[in-house]
Amino acid sequence: MASTAFVKQLEGYGLTTAHILYRLPDHPGILQTYVWQDYDLAPDFPELKGFLDFWERELEGPLHSVRVSHERLIKPAEFKAVDGMLTLH
Repeated sequence: MASTAFVKQLEGYGLTTAHILYRLPDHPGILQTYVWQDYDLAPDFPELKGFLDFWERELEGPLHSVRVSHERLIKPAEFKAVDGMLTLH
């Protein structure tokens, strides 16, 4: 049986990485980094939005900024049609 990550990739999901900066609750002048990575659908990013909603609802460190990168790992094959024939003796 195929892994769930592979099945998601076949359904169009790509690897999404979010670099999250947030403020420490006790020291709001200090920024801390958190890196989140999962398979998600661009451009809506429902998985990431769900995680950020959870963060704002359950965690004390307020978000400062989120930088997102996304790449589909399984893509249509690229090929080039060649017009011609090469004969080797």
